[in-house]
Amino acid sequence: MIATLSSKGQITIPISIRELLGIKTGDAIDFVTTKSKTIELVPTHTPVHALRGLVSKPKRPVTIAEMDAAIGSGGEK
Repeated sequence: MIATLSSKGQITIPISIRELLGIKTGDAIDFVTTKSKTIELVPTHTPVHALRGLVSKPKRPVTIAEMDAAIGSGGEK
């Protein structure tokens, strides 16, 4: 599907895409850039409490030095 950019930098998301994503007026949408330089539209209306348990608790506390090292490596192991 094709959408046209307005002079104000706005686009209209086709109804079939809005229904597929389950978004409605007032919902926030995140534009995520992938490594292949494509853009994904991600609805952000998931309640925070739904994310509970998504990441497991570490077996031991992580040090600041370990956090800095992980950030420096881009989170790779």
